[in-house]
Amino acid sequence: MLTPLQTDRTVQLRTRFGAVRDQTVALCAPLTPEDQVVQPHPDVSPPKWHLGHSTWFFENFILVPELSDYQVFDERLNWFFNSYYESQGARIQRSMRGNMSRPTVATILDYRSHVDAGMAKLFDEYGQQTLPVQLDQLIEVGLQHEQQHQELLVTDIKYILGHNPLYPVYAAAEVQHASNRTLGFLPIAGGNYAVGYQGDAFCWDNEQARHTVHIEAFELADRLVTNGEYLEFMEAGGYTSHQYWLSPGWEWAKSLEVHAPLYWYRRADAWWCYDLHGLHPVDPEAPVTHISYFEADAYAAWRGMRLPTEFEWEIACGQYGNGIKAGNFLEAGVPRAKVPAADSTQLLGDCWEWTASAYLPYPRYPRFKGALGEYNGKFMINQMVLRGGSCATPADHIRPTYRNFFPTEMRWQFTGIRLAR
Repeated sequence: MLTPLQTDRTVQLRTRFGAVRDQTVALCAPLTPEDQVVQPHPDVSPPKWHLGHSTWFFENFILVPELSDYQVFDERLNWFFNSYYESQGARIQRSMRGNMSRPTVATILDYRSHVDAGMAKLFDEYGQQTLPVQLDQLIEVGLQHEQQHQELLVTDIKYILGHNPLYPVYAAAEVQHASNRTLGFLPIAGGNYAVGYQGDAFCWDNEQARHTVHIEAFELADRLVTNGEYLEFMEAGGYTSHQYWLSPGWEWAKSLEVHAPLYWYRRADAWWCYDLHGLHPVDPEAPVTHISYFEADAYAAWRGMRLPTEFEWEIACGQYGNGIKAGNFLEAGVPRAKVPAADSTQLLGDCWEWTASAYLPYPRYPRFKGALGEYNGKFMINQMVLRGGSCATPADHIRPTYRNFFPTEMRWQFTGIRLAR
């Protein structure tokens, strides 16, 4: 006999499936079809590609093997929407995704409806029965994967619109109000600490296995670095002073057309920046965003401080973070980093925070089996770890142990700086 917990899990999963799928489509609602096809940078995918790829994931990994009479919508779409899974066959090069004028946005929305109907039939077949453990886990991975693409979708939309000289407004938003909050520091005692995920809920394989690390005593800033503070670095010649930069970072900085964060533009002797609500003057009190690891490390060196390691960040979050509900996430509206509250030490939300840690496997790393083993493990080289989530992260997708990762020069994500000393 099924327990209430088992029945609730199946119903909950089905309900969440619908909510997550609807959210992805809603994020594209303010866009025109023309907005959804362009690719102004090789690392930016057209919005309609995200709509198709997240759908392909459910069709390819769940419906084809699990639903006996499922009819594939169009086998040719596999080539368009496979991202990086070598085990799943040939695929379009990432940098060429913007060349696909077909399939149209309308066709991709039909594809989503077709796959959603297949998933509804799969849920119907089980009714209130408990889903097999492997199937339950696959659906959960699919939903978590789509939520990752919701964040990527937001950042790609911002890049597409923010590099259009018309600076189109994605959605209107109220102007922020300055808080003039003084920077403080949170003390953390040295010692041995357990890090990594522990619990029965979902986590990615790269968050395991939980293990013990030793840290020396340190202090972590109680808020993110602001635009105004970063502007001081710029005005002090930070981008032209080699002593603050790592060697590859210095070469990267010299190649920049504008010595400023991404989306900053000089207008009439003042700095303006583009957000999804349009072009506006830089708010000096808001967290600085769209910063590369190179810039974050150079700024910290200029301040006579450093970036925290990922373990220092996680330990501090466990001691001082005041919960996910207090953070600024995707559900808050038009995604943007906000002015911190005067009494908040929130470490989750607003900006992904660069750490000084290379992205490497934990001891006893339990890599996913099969095709999903390509999800995280093969990227564990030449990348740095970010922690905390951002204003584009769904609130129920983040955890203190969540490990994001990007190459050192990347800054199209909502990335920011938190200092340590």
